Amino acid sequence: SSRASVFRLDITKQDDIDAAFELVKEKTQVLHGLVNNAGIAVISYIDWTSMESYRQIMDVNFFGHVGMTKKFLPLLIAKRDSRVVNICSAAGYIATPAMSAYSASKYALESFSDCLRREMVPWGLRVSIIEPGFMRTPMLQDDGKSFSRIWDNLSRDAKDRWGEEFVKAKLNFVINGSLVKKAEDPMKVVRALQHAIMSSTPHIRYRPGIQSAYVSFPMSTLPAWLTDWILRKLRGSNHIPVGISKQHHD
Repeated sequence: SSRASVFRLDITKQDDIDAAFELVKEKTQVLHGLVNNAGIAVISYIDWTSMESYRQIMDVNFFGHVGMTKKFLPLLIAKRDSRVVNICSAAGYIATPAMSAYSASKYALESFSDCLRREMVPWGLRVSIIEPGFMRTPMLQDDGKSFSRIWDNLSRDAKDRWGEEFVKAKLNFVINGSLVKKAEDPMKVVRALQHAIMSSTPHIRYRPGIQSAYVSFPMSTLPAWLTDWILRKLRGSNHIPVGISKQHHD
């Protein structure tokens, strides 16, 4: 559309956020909607994940969205019934192995969104959260490569703790696991986003897709011990790290 404006924006850089705000403010003094959609992920066990990776994922998936929201808030509350839509994830309410950095960032965004919604009630600002499960996107397609790359870069001590057989089994799950094979059409997320922005009655939460609505969310409401047991069954527990055989016993 000739009415659309496109510009580069790195939400981890305040200067970029400030520049984007000025571009928008030149065109309008009010803003109907802000969609926070940027996101990155790695599949990596805590023992494997560098502090740099944790910080990078939090910068993009959480702090960047907080920075965008705070900067554009004056334009959003300049009129009633404006919208903020945060693209979160099923990982924001159920934490699974090898997803600690991603889940932590999404849990944080969930909490921020709830606080924002409750604070903005007097202003009439609507805040919606979209929580998809696995979707057929480039991010999902790259998981196997990134998993292998992280393993290859581990120290010898870490590799000795986990072992090649364990990693091969988990890599096979990452690439061929049932949840990944059943990844869903991302248009389900688009339709939820469209409703959140355009409907006169936007939902507080959207769980597009079968995985999010009928698998992950119900599982998150169960007792923690039962959720742990189900996740072990879903992910397979036949392969264990080689280092376990070397543990000391009192």
